[in-house]
Amino acid sequence: DISEVEYRELQLERVVLVSVWTTGSEVDSDFAMAELKLLAETAGSQVLEGLVQRRSNPDPATFIGRGKVDEVREVVIATGADTVICDGELEPAQLRNLEDRVGVKVIDRTALILDIFAQHAKSAEGKAQVELAQLQYLRQRLRGWGGNLSRQAGGRAAAGAGIGGRGPGETKIETDRRRIKTRISVLRRRLRELDQVRATKRSQRERNQVPSVAIVGYTNAGKSSLLNRLTGAGVLVENALFATLDATTRRTGTADGRVYTLTDTVGFIRHLPHDLVEAFRSTLEESVNADLLLHVVDASDPDPYGQVDAVRQVLSEIGAAGVAEQLVMNKIDAAAPDVLLALRGRFPDALFVSARTGEGIDELRDRVAERLPRPAIEVKALVPYARGDLIDRIHNTGEFVSSEHTAAGTRLVARVNADLAGELAAYAEADG
Repeated sequence: DISEVEYRELQLERVVLVSVWTTGSEVDSDFAMAELKLLAETAGSQVLEGLVQRRSNPDPATFIGRGKVDEVREVVIATGADTVICDGELEPAQLRNLEDRVGVKVIDRTALILDIFAQHAKSAEGKAQVELAQLQYLRQRLRGWGGNLSRQAGGRAAAGAGIGGRGPGETKIETDRRRIKTRISVLRRRLRELDQVRATKRSQRERNQVPSVAIVGYTNAGKSSLLNRLTGAGVLVENALFATLDATTRRTGTADGRVYTLTDTVGFIRHLPHDLVEAFRSTLEESVNADLLLHVVDASDPDPYGQVDAVRQVLSEIGAAGVAEQLVMNKIDAAAPDVLLALRGRFPDALFVSARTGEGIDELRDRVAERLPRPAIEVKALVPYARGDLIDRIHNTGEFVSSEHTAAGTRLVARVNADLAGELAAYAEADG
């Protein structure tokens, strides 16, 4: 009779972490190893040991040097580990050679992140994006993994195939490649259909000229908590890496009544796998098309500067480097005062908030309102009471300078977008 928690603990994969320290200081190396440990635990494993090797470049054959391979093998035997996780993206040959030498399963950082994404994907789009990234990763690594992959599936009787095993002579690895290629085509088609739905919603917002704000940042920096605090969205908040994979968009407004959308996006991480960036491109496009990025940073993290650099690098990759950015240092209730002082010195324009306690949130709302694009055209009009729909649209997408109720209708001065200015032209009043 065993509890669910105890059962889960029994199922935890026992892993040894391996990292090659090529650049940066020892502190950078420690941060990288701590992050790998957190990723491994998020994926559902128990970390038994972590080994770091200082080298100018990873070994082309086994990622780590020959002596270190023997050391890893000894640690695996001593601890009874099931898996070795390497902090890097390994070539197929490196994975195969290292597996042969250490005698247990070896995975790299990319496969680890893909596994976490697979566990957290909830929507149809999220699941399709993750599967696409996994298949693209696997397709490059089919070559030579296991002797059975290259056996002949047809042709002349060989290797015991004989009668019933004849065919066009395609090897199993070629069959697998073809199946993966077909599945990738199906997933891309499905994602294109989902993209059209997203594009329709976006074009409607653009037609109404509703400004958009995207919340971006490192994984587990508190983006979903911030969305909930600003809009009351009720999005799942979890203290885990990559808890949010599906973009969530909510409408909210400024103190003076202007409406805008706020979108929570997937978190970034150092060396985010290229296949994931490609697969999640449609979701990440919410950042590219935004009028303002709220770049959320975990101020209590051991390396907040590294977070900022990593996020800006991914934004640059997806073409969002030119979008206006507002740095938001979150979790200030958990950060040390000297760290906050250093961050204020380094980023003087950043806002310091706590999504958990609400500290600094009002200032953040004011800053967003200040930085949102304002409607460009000023109009003066006398709008009949029968056209209350126009007044409502000014409230939602424009900005009143003044308004006065008269017998004939609402006399107003407002700033609006071009479409609405065209409709209001019929009721325009001359100056004076």
